[in-house]
Amino acid sequence: MSWESSAEYYRLINQATRQMLGGQHSAKILLYSVNFYKIEQLQHAGYWEEAGQEMARCAQQLAAGGADFILLCTNTMHKVAPAITEATALPFVHIADATAAKIQQMGFRKVGLLGTKFTMEQDFYKGRLKAGYGLDIVIPSEAERVIVHDVIYQELCQGRVGADSKQSYLAIIDNLIAQGAEAIILGCTEIMLLIKPEDMRVPIFDTTRIHAEEAVELALGEVLLGK
Repeated sequence: MSWESSAEYYRLINQATRQMLGGQHSAKILLYSVNFYKIEQLQHAGYWEEAGQEMARCAQQLAAGGADFILLCTNTMHKVAPAITEATALPFVHIADATAAKIQQMGFRKVGLLGTKFTMEQDFYKGRLKAGYGLDIVIPSEAERVIVHDVIYQELCQGRVGADSKQSYLAIIDNLIAQGAEAIILGCTEIMLLIKPEDMRVPIFDTTRIHAEEAVELALGEVLLGK
């Protein structure tokens, strides 16, 4: 939920809107930008109920502002997605569902997952991919998970993109491929700042882009159909 990835969401949603509608069109967006320091403190202290309450309050304010649906621009905080869906009657676009649908369209079954330790280790995300979509999820070793997690919080969320960290990530990805991963999920919305498709020898599923484009398709579907 750092503003580094929020800015990418804003860019991608507006670019996709212009691509679909042309001309000077841009997206109608209600954006609730949180203080990520507070969220990060709750995450690492394990105060997920409090984090969920905060997300619910944000969703309610967006609903009051006239939003048609809710997009939670982070993978990790989908751990508290039920708090959002219970707080409003608005449709909720789940980032794991959007990503899994793309993976299925491409015909992959075994995929590597990079993200925060919460996302890689806990069941709220990879469990949804397995149970709902039949995907076989491969994650890095314990030591590698620490590296992936620390780079996210200590570098990417603070706008730092380092060559050494990129090489570390690519080595970890190579290990996932060696374990049979056919593709890689960039399961943190900041990772796309570091890892690009041209860096890879297998396909990547950039959850930031996938989620943003899913939102645009949902928002503009009826417009494009002339309804």
